[in-house]
Amino acid sequence: MNLIFVGCEYAGKSTIAANVMEWAEKAVGGTSHFHDHFTVPSSEFSPEGQASLKTLHPEALETFQRYQIEYHVRDHFYVNPDHNLMGVVIEEAVYAPLYYGYGGKDSGAPRRSPEGQRTEMARRVEENMLRMAPGSVLVLFKASREVISERSRTNPHVHQVIREEDIDLVLRRFEEEFEASLIQRRIVIDTSEATIEETTAEFIRKYEPFHTEADLARIDRQKA
Repeated sequence: MNLIFVGCEYAGKSTIAANVMEWAEKAVGGTSHFHDHFTVPSSEFSPEGQASLKTLHPEALETFQRYQIEYHVRDHFYVNPDHNLMGVVIEEAVYAPLYYGYGGKDSGAPRRSPEGQRTEMARRVEENMLRMAPGSVLVLFKASREVISERSRTNPHVHQVIREEDIDLVLRRFEEEFEASLIQRRIVIDTSEATIEETTAEFIRKYEPFHTEADLARIDRQKA
């Protein structure tokens, strides 16, 4: 499995990723964890580390983010049959100009072409992903503006990224980057009304046509 889960904060990516890993353990014999290091600040940092990361100058933060992204799409990850990513370049393309202080047209290191039609770094990294894992599957998680807003109020993240007034813009930008992506094996899942169990079942059903040869071989072994 080479899964890339993307979508607005509170759309349900991390919740479903945990369920997908449980399902894969039973059906496929396991998969890799989702590398979820790319939202600033990463939840894998200590509280002190998270606070420190949020104080980085945008130039230093961009350098750190570029390192993280480039490191996680190197060959040594793809020698395994599974490499799953959360957010990565599409999330960065959406969030960096809005919240991280870099990536806009006046930043000195724009993430979009002068014509505004191509998010250059995201597409370049996707080209590299597809070179190593042509069976990569891009999954967009989305929910209505009202649902995102309600979830952010009832179960707020310690370091919430999005702002209430930006929800419509963020949802639109994720759609734009998803549509512009070079990865053509795609799944869209709307979590606005479905339960976690229903959403997990929807993912499993929609992923079925995209099983890799390695997936299918392991499924056969599990059945045997």
